[in-house]
Amino acid sequence: MEQRRIYIFCFVTLLFICSCSPAYKKYISGYHFNSNNPVPDYSNLDYWAANPFKKNLSDSIPEPLRATSIKDTGVDVFFIHPTTYIDKEGRWNASINDSVINAKTDYTTILYQASAFNEYRIFAPRYRQANLLAYYTKDTVAGREALWNAYKDVREAFLYYLEHYNNGRPIIIASHSQGSTHAIRLLKEFFDDNNKKSKLVAAYIPGMIIQKNYFNHLSPCKDSSATGCFIGWRTFKVGYEPDFVQKESGDCFVTNPLTWTSTDEYAGKNLNKGGVLTTFNKVIPEVADAQIHDDVLWAHKPHFPGSFLFRRKNYHIGDINLYYVNIRENLRTRVKAFKAVNGQ
Repeated sequence: MEQRRIYIFCFVTLLFICSCSPAYKKYISGYHFNSNNPVPDYSNLDYWAANPFKKNLSDSIPEPLRATSIKDTGVDVFFIHPTTYIDKEGRWNASINDSVINAKTDYTTILYQASAFNEYRIFAPRYRQANLLAYYTKDTVAGREALWNAYKDVREAFLYYLEHYNNGRPIIIASHSQGSTHAIRLLKEFFDDNNKKSKLVAAYIPGMIIQKNYFNHLSPCKDSSATGCFIGWRTFKVGYEPDFVQKESGDCFVTNPLTWTSTDEYAGKNLNKGGVLTTFNKVIPEVADAQIHDDVLWAHKPHFPGSFLFRRKNYHIGDINLYYVNIRENLRTRVKAFKAVNGQ
């Protein structure tokens, strides 16, 4: 219960990291759909927040990175966005045609998180995401059902992607928060016990606990170039260990996004190539350090313009943004290693 309350508390501050103001509101009127069907139709590009066959905000590149950016259309990213549906008076699952939610999704997580992966083809489905209340409601049955309903959409999108878009390309799974809840389940179903594992470059799934006994065959990435494996972390301020973490069994996987190992070696902020926070076109070098402590990632207070106002100890909202450039560069390393192993 405490874990769920902390997740809703930290998500409320998401826009502090992802945008300076709710700019998405002025774009709401531009969201129109061709179908009144409440079920997503993944043959319709409207139901993809990101898709290489339409212009979208995941294509955005921070200005300092544009000169050195590459584009490899031979590798795909399937990105599952986090919760953007936080209406306390709403239904358990978001409407797929809700213009407010879709605009918020695109102008926050798709722009600020999915873009870290855009040197490759990004497919990010819209889905009837679970209301954030699903993570901390006392009605645990309803909460689980809401998350399951959301996963069913993600699953259908992935099946459509495999049949119509993949064409044998290597796959990167990427996600955050609620998206990682679904990504973990997707990896279990499609990659853990069947031959699709051979197509997996890596899975970047920060923001949720990854239990050590969950997968049968998939394993955590042991270094910066390992492939066919997964990576995950949950970021908190040094010295802070939330109650829900203290109550955990102590058997979760954690990756340090500055060293790409699972050791408790301290990684100084000098290893941080840059974060992308409130101003998308500004890359902030050495924004945060990182060190694994038990089942979480610890970082000292991030340094960015206005950080003197930042008082939170839970850095969940910055899991990707604080290590944006390191993630971007590590993708290249793993893709290169994957192609070498597979003779591509």
